[in-house]
Amino acid sequence: MVDIATRVWNHKWKIDPVIRSLIDTDFYKLLMCQSVFRNHPDTRVTFSLINRTKSIRLADLIDEGELREQLDHIRSLKLSRGESTWLRGNTFYGKRQMFRPDFMEWFENLSLPAYHLEKRDGQFELTFEGAWPEVMLWEIPALAVLMELRSRAVTRDMGKFELQVLYARAMTRTWEKVEHLRGVENLALADFGTRRRHSFLWQDWCVQAMTEGLGKAFVGTSNCLIAKNRDLEAIGTNAHELPMVYSALAENDTDLASAPYRVLADWHEEHDGNLRIILPDTYGTKSFLENAPDWLAGWTGIRIDSGDPVTGAETAIDWWKARGEDPARKLIIFSDGLDVEKITELHARFAGRVRVSFGWGTMMTNDFRGLVPDDRLAPFSLVCKAVKANGRPTVKLSDNPRKAMGPESEIARYKRVFGVGEQEEMEVVV
Repeated sequence: MVDIATRVWNHKWKIDPVIRSLIDTDFYKLLMCQSVFRNHPDTRVTFSLINRTKSIRLADLIDEGELREQLDHIRSLKLSRGESTWLRGNTFYGKRQMFRPDFMEWFENLSLPAYHLEKRDGQFELTFEGAWPEVMLWEIPALAVLMELRSRAVTRDMGKFELQVLYARAMTRTWEKVEHLRGVENLALADFGTRRRHSFLWQDWCVQAMTEGLGKAFVGTSNCLIAKNRDLEAIGTNAHELPMVYSALAENDTDLASAPYRVLADWHEEHDGNLRIILPDTYGTKSFLENAPDWLAGWTGIRIDSGDPVTGAETAIDWWKARGEDPARKLIIFSDGLDVEKITELHARFAGRVRVSFGWGTMMTNDFRGLVPDDRLAPFSLVCKAVKANGRPTVKLSDNPRKAMGPESEIARYKRVFGVGEQEEMEVVV
């Protein structure tokens, strides 16, 4: 096992770039990329970094030259022969050759496109613009780079023994979480922690801890590189990016209202089984389900990713019942800001009523709260979102209005089109 404290002490080694591979990304990104490559290869999209936690002044912490060096390194990466073989030949979700030959040929020759970086008021303005299939692959590595460079900046002046103690305390905390969850019967839990991890080495350590400590209850990781290296299942389906871009491309309000369902119609053509998971909250879960076509009720399950998770799950159960489906045969994946207590609570409430699974993210792979002075390693909310599609602004409403994004006039329009009324604000931790 890697001595993380020693590697952090020597973290300027050139053998330790933040991103080691183009598949050091979330599995759902590659699934979505293949769908975009097939259905919208020429759409032009702009992604932008958004720091929701303004008190974390990243540009004051992270050296711009070091950030550029890491981003330039990512642009130099190509798929290795072993990575290509794994993607082409492995079985994912019970399906051989998940990735089509034409997509793989394109991916094997891909270098990520250029980026634009500047400083403004203590923050980095980082944007990526170009063809959608290429630009979308920047999201996860860009976030991982910024999160790890922030961790490196905070720990840079620590001595060897101080680092040893820091990571010993973090490991103890992580293992206590694992031990707590050992007692939860029929638990199903996956690592979703790539985008806001403390570091690659730390995420890899956490995955190993869950593999040993949770056994069959740990079903895999969203990180493709770690899944490959540790012989684990790669976990993931789709994200808000798809309906946000499809909706921005809509020519009128009628097209806009149907855009989230066109996304899933395209997905339906490509995938079956446990990949048919609905993410309903982009423009409000309640209105999405009320207006959903009947065929969506036959899908495997739903992912709850914003708002009150209990309300979201109960809404899904009621919807399945109203559509003549048996909720006990359906899957609900919880994935928003989870930690041990919330996982235990939700499992106790819904296990037996539905099939329950959890995507555990930042509070597993970046929980260093209270371990350094002034809590300078506490996790924070950093995202990288598609903000334009063919020159038009994208919008996200969410079940939590604090996660909404887009021009105010467009937010108002989307609320009208999708029938979104009053919403309850909830704290956004990560």
